[in-house]
Amino acid sequence: MPSNAPVGVFDSGVGGLSVLREIRQLLPNESLLYVADSGHVPYGEKSAEYIRERCVLITEHLLAQGAKALVLACNTATAAAAGELRERYPDLPIVGMEPAVKPAAAATRSGVVGVLATTGTLKSARFAALLDRFANDVRVITQPCPGLVECIEAGELQAPATRELLQGYVAPLLAEGCDTLILGCTHYPFLRPLLGELVPASVSLIDTGAAVARQLQRLLALHDLQATEAARPTRYWSSGEAAQLCRVLPILLGEKAEVLSI
Repeated sequence: MPSNAPVGVFDSGVGGLSVLREIRQLLPNESLLYVADSGHVPYGEKSAEYIRERCVLITEHLLAQGAKALVLACNTATAAAAGELRERYPDLPIVGMEPAVKPAAAATRSGVVGVLATTGTLKSARFAALLDRFANDVRVITQPCPGLVECIEAGELQAPATRELLQGYVAPLLAEGCDTLILGCTHYPFLRPLLGELVPASVSLIDTGAAVARQLQRLLALHDLQATEAARPTRYWSSGEAAQLCRVLPILLGEKAEVLSI
């Protein structure tokens, strides 16, 4: 595989753009491909089998475009499909996501950690294993957030409906004494400005986008696949309405780009 081949990144929708942003910052020479599976969003309410089927199809598309590595920029997709993808494509460097339980457990001062995530992530065996491994000494309170992904997909980061929904999810966690909140869905970092208005400054907000970028950096180095030329413009696809992704790209990433249908 040529070292200047692109890295494929995908998510159930636009959430993975928060991870793509971190990859760009750490690895500015890497060319990127991005698939938003917005025709099937949100993954959080879908079955694991359904999600695995979608992930295989998208991976095949990205490989056909010449991807040298794969980033599952979605906690729910990672929980459902990372194992199968690694079995199917043993020579492909694959980076997944998982909620930041370990750093949150280390960061909390009150001993109470809140998790904002999709239903699918919170029900997964992968999340249960994270709690067993890293959260024995802290109290973890989980909060499924139905509807929040759809608000972000629409680019409504400051809309009254988004604020009301987020306030309803955060309030019970704060009432229980959480001083650390895990943003357990890649869509949620786009709500950091709004969260900053809804939670005290003393509450830490933790996500794993930067850690995923560092893991991608390590894997590319391990396989001698670091890009040596300047990055080409990111190419985008959507399984939903391409025009919708075109509309929200300036809101989420501050850029305009062509979006193709998949």
